[in-house]
Amino acid sequence: FFTSAKEVIRSLRFLFSCPSCSAITTVMAAVARFLIRGANSKLSVPGIGAGAQSSYGATLLKLSATCNACTKPQRRHVAHFTFQPDPVPSQYGPTQKMNLFQSVTSALDNTLASDPTAVIFGEDVAFGGVFRCTVGLRDKYGKDRVFNTPLCEQGIVGFGIGVAVTGATAIAEIQFADYIFPAFDQIVNEAAKYRYRSGNLFDCGKLTIRAPWGCVGHGSLYHSQSPEAFFAHCPGIKVVIPRGPVQAKGLLLSCIADMNPCIFFEPKILYRAAVEQVPVEAYTIPLSQADVLQEGSDVTLVAWGTQVHVMREVASMAQEKLGVSCEVIDLQTILPWDIDTVCKSVAKTGRLLISHEAPVTGGFASEISSTVQEECFLNLEAPIRRVCGYDTPFPHIFEPFYIPDKWKCFEAIKRMINY
Repeated sequence: FFTSAKEVIRSLRFLFSCPSCSAITTVMAAVARFLIRGANSKLSVPGIGAGAQSSYGATLLKLSATCNACTKPQRRHVAHFTFQPDPVPSQYGPTQKMNLFQSVTSALDNTLASDPTAVIFGEDVAFGGVFRCTVGLRDKYGKDRVFNTPLCEQGIVGFGIGVAVTGATAIAEIQFADYIFPAFDQIVNEAAKYRYRSGNLFDCGKLTIRAPWGCVGHGSLYHSQSPEAFFAHCPGIKVVIPRGPVQAKGLLLSCIADMNPCIFFEPKILYRAAVEQVPVEAYTIPLSQADVLQEGSDVTLVAWGTQVHVMREVASMAQEKLGVSCEVIDLQTILPWDIDTVCKSVAKTGRLLISHEAPVTGGFASEISSTVQEECFLNLEAPIRRVCGYDTPFPHIFEPFYIPDKWKCFEAIKRMINY
């Protein structure tokens, strides 16, 4: 089944020379034994002499042994951001230390306790979900209110639409935002249009769709995507992305209470990395209202989700190294977004930098840039800058080069200041 044993050896030598390939050395050893044993049996490889086949097998076995000997534990790269917690909120009552996934659990717990019609469903949510966001809720509220679904995103959202149309509160989980696309038709052509097609006689406004979102350090093509821009082009739904545990709980509860179907994307890299003092009781944070985290006079920095923490660090770098004062804005709601807050800031600073993890072409930064260009043209001191992901599928080992880190954003600030 090999066209050329030399090609096999050459390919394996290239692919498996890395010291982090311990898992594959078993395969190398197996192929080597096949070649060696086959040299003196009926299992010989067509077109290769017995002596050559045995030689290739010995070479491959030596390679696998060398690879095993040099195997070392793979070091985890430092994250591209430093989480910066918000001040402890005092207006919502007693607080408790929570990471982001625990704050999501707390919001769902509050909802199930206060709303007898609320149900939570999705892949594996009954035993807590892959990120543990629903852990303990089935035991507390029963299998009729927290339950698993088949592996069918279109079915999950379609079922949620039906539940919401009856007047119940439907909270659907898509296991990863990357897997939301099979449900695209149900979200865009059904959920978003249900109210409009019936002249407001019926609606599915009590539907909320949760999904882990964004890069995670090792997610590669199918576990790192940021698809918010796809849904920003769809009137009739709301799209929300929090930056930390306090916002996650308040914004999620606002989505659940809102009378429009909402998509709530949760930055999965923050599930455990982000820790804050979160109010125990239920509270809401207004949707479609951006949060000005730091006031400044020279440059406006706009981001959402994990990228907000990158921008905060960039603002500190700009102040320290360049003497540049940056205003940092967390957009929070992608659709409908807070145009007034962003434009008011740009009218003051004259410069705008927008950053997100999704590819630059067609990303939501384009919409922000276009709107600001129309509204604040005479106030601009430099061209608007976008620092985003590249127009490629999300990479694996090259993720550190793909993500819009602080150095790329810092360089963009320097160019705007020097324009």
